[in-house]
Amino acid sequence: MTDVILEVRDITKTFPGVKALDAVSFDIRPGEVHALVGENGAGKSTLMKTLAGLHQPDGGEILYMGKPITVAGPLEARQEGILLIHQELSLSPELSVAENIYLGAWPTNRFGVLKKRELRQNSAKALKALGCGFGPDVRVGTLSVAMQQMVEIARAEAFRANVVIFDEPTASLTDNEKDQLFQTIRNLKSKGVGIVYISHKMDEIFDITDRITVLRDGQVQGTVDTAGTDLNQITRMMIGRTLDNYFVKAKAEFGEEVLRVEGLSNKGLFRDVSFSVRQGEVLGLYGLVGAGRSEVVETIFGVRKADGGKLWWNGAEIPLPTPRQSIDMGMALVPESRKEQGLVLMMGGRENTSLPHLQLFSSGSIMDKKKELETYRKYQEALAIKTTGPDQAVSQLSGGNQQKFVLAKWLCANPKLIILDEPTRGIDVGSKSAIHELIAELAEKGLAVIVISSEMPEVLGVSHRVLTMSEGAVVAAFEGDGLTEENLIDAVSHQPASVAAE
Repeated sequence: MTDVILEVRDITKTFPGVKALDAVSFDIRPGEVHALVGENGAGKSTLMKTLAGLHQPDGGEILYMGKPITVAGPLEARQEGILLIHQELSLSPELSVAENIYLGAWPTNRFGVLKKRELRQNSAKALKALGCGFGPDVRVGTLSVAMQQMVEIARAEAFRANVVIFDEPTASLTDNEKDQLFQTIRNLKSKGVGIVYISHKMDEIFDITDRITVLRDGQVQGTVDTAGTDLNQITRMMIGRTLDNYFVKAKAEFGEEVLRVEGLSNKGLFRDVSFSVRQGEVLGLYGLVGAGRSEVVETIFGVRKADGGKLWWNGAEIPLPTPRQSIDMGMALVPESRKEQGLVLMMGGRENTSLPHLQLFSSGSIMDKKKELETYRKYQEALAIKTTGPDQAVSQLSGGNQQKFVLAKWLCANPKLIILDEPTRGIDVGSKSAIHELIAELAEKGLAVIVISSEMPEVLGVSHRVLTMSEGAVVAAFEGDGLTEENLIDAVSHQPASVAAE
């Protein structure tokens, strides 16, 4: 692994108000998996999009097989043998697998007529080489996320790619699907393909990669062999400090009960769920995907309608609320998917912050723009949100900064209970640490906090008490010395029962 397939030298890229890449040098060798890590906004995606032809660099050069090249666009990059597999898959759901594999480069005769047999045969050959369990004629929209990802990878086989770039490839995969992906990556590696692997999940980085390059603020902080480093060194390179206090737990000083749930049920999703949460308490909900955690809090908030159950708010029984009623009485829900449920992506941070609470920023039908801007600035500063200004579209921000705006829009209404569903999914370790600190700070100010997380160290690290769910039921509750990984694993691994955990 001494030859270099692809190399960038002193690449720079500037967007309005932001220098995304500052003299970045990076190389990829045949038969290696090279991790690219860094906080959100460090420049990882910009660098990869430059390699894939989606961005043109302002300076520096790209060498491919030892020769300088200019990549005019993604199709040209693919034809050269450089393939970028995005976190949000770039497939057309209404087209067949074969049509998607060769999208933009369908084989045609001299009259421009599609060569259907050649398209099918070549696609079938690529799918067979990857061991895919579906054929070239299947409509992509009928496939699971993991299978759709295999369609993207099949492009690498079909175009004989020498470099494949994976951007957060396991974000939507189950553990079994992740194992299948890793086996595919190892197969590509054995064929001499150079793999670039971008992920915030450090366990994956140390499991699958050979080298790690760290970016911070658009600059390379160093490249190290994976086998010769550890998480502390990588973290120090990424954020300039270690994570000795990565998880921050609020002081266990609880006040009055804020929310009580008894016998809450939603047919087909969960049943007979009971719990309570107090002022100053962080209550964790843990379980495997499909356990019903998100559905429970969405029903409490009024997004879903319950089939049965009772709610108490500040000691008084209340009817199951609508979302508007939940907001008005002081409940906030940070949803699992910030892009689909938490933000209006084409709007700026100012408008996203004020959107659920327009009555706080208006007199009649007239918006108080000054107050709205002051509120935006208050939380932009308090949460250290990196943005070029109040009206920069949040779609242009990193995942960590987007998540902070979702938090800002709820915090500005001074809620009594905040529900955080996967609050650190898809964001970097620095932003994760900041959100952990914020959770502790909110609890110490007297808020009741519910945290749903699929990351066991996180839910254990920030929670005073954890409820485990399995197949729609609460199966156990743990606190104090009972908050261990062994207990949580044991609880979610057994058959569920309708257990009321107080």
